[in-house]
Amino acid sequence: MSLQERLLEDMKTAMKAKEKEKLSVIRMARAAIKDKEINERKDLTDQEVIEVIAKLVKQSRDSIVEYEKAGQEEKVEDLHREIEVLSEYLPEQLSEEELIAIVEETIEQVGAESMGDMGQVMGSIMPKVKGKADGNVINKLVKERLQ
Repeated sequence: MSLQERLLEDMKTAMKAKEKEKLSVIRMARAAIKDKEINERKDLTDQEVIEVIAKLVKQSRDSIVEYEKAGQEEKVEDLHREIEVLSEYLPEQLSEEELIAIVEETIEQVGAESMGDMGQVMGSIMPKVKGKADGNVINKLVKERLQ
């Protein structure tokens, strides 16, 4: 079963179970996927669907920071629940230990020695961890290793 088929089945299940919040999040994800399909004029692969969902999760995480600053706790809670639902469709996230190992291995492969090599390291790491790790976490780990 493809990821899009799974989203459709979960949407039907959420409708029947009257899970309004989950239904809303799945519809939002399906709309974003459909939008990308229309823009690119092709059906998306599972990997491309994962990229769309990961982008939605990143946007929600970024919004959480802003809503916390504004003191809107209710909206922060809603976004956490949204991330929880969307995360079900993403591959299992890598642990910090696994990420550190990938970062160190990549730094060694690239031969990076200073912060000037940061772009090269990030460019090499991101395809390896696409959808499996947050770019901000990777960025922080690379900076720690290169300083």
